[in-house]
Amino acid sequence: MYFDILTLFPGIFSSPFSESILARAREKGLLEINLINIRDYTHDKHNVADDYPYGGGAGMVMKIEPIYRAWEDIRQQRGEDSPVILLSPQGRRLDQTLVKDLSKERGLTLICGHYEGVDERVRQSIVTDEISIGDYVLTGGEIAAIVLVDAVARMIPGVLGDEQSRIEDSFYNGLLDYPHYTRPREFKGMEVPEILLSGHHGEIARWRRKQALKRTLLRRPDLLAEKELNPEDQELLKEIKAELEGGN
Repeated sequence: MYFDILTLFPGIFSSPFSESILARAREKGLLEINLINIRDYTHDKHNVADDYPYGGGAGMVMKIEPIYRAWEDIRQQRGEDSPVILLSPQGRRLDQTLVKDLSKERGLTLICGHYEGVDERVRQSIVTDEISIGDYVLTGGEIAAIVLVDAVARMIPGVLGDEQSRIEDSFYNGLLDYPHYTRPREFKGMEVPEILLSGHHGEIARWRRKQALKRTLLRRPDLLAEKELNPEDQELLKEIKAELEGGN
């Protein structure tokens, strides 16, 4: 899968895309990340990619011409159209369902907004979708683009060393993840739950599922309200609620 990222600040991406899972995915050819400096598509000697807003107001607005030229160049090089996503606080919220949908594309073009935003005509002529990573304001869309690429990359077969990790991630199946433990067995009086040392894989699986349901109930009950639980999960949830009530 490829990501063509239009940005004013390509240096922001150098470390996140050169480390850990994303770096290995790129080395294997599973992930292609193409950083496009919008300033390279300006036609003045100072490479100006922003200007004052019509009508007045604070801040600067990213100009349409260099963004449009960059997009046209990408289309010509690729020989195909890909979804064009503007990272914007006005976009729909990024969640795991959307991440799964995006991972089915051959590639994505991401536009990183900056300053007060982009000329509205970018939305009208190029953008096919707008995505936000949360209800807060960042300095620019670069950090949001990194989050989106990381989340989508995990869905690409072969990117993770253990595909089971992807399936057990928080949100993948609509629940938060269960607790994880490793050596040492005891640390400052805190011990690993005995069930995880039992070797009974069926019981361990049941414990983990129960813990995932419990965490979701306590921390994100809204997720449970949206999820259709199977009979086993419903029984586990009854146990959890009885235990919580008993503890009170």
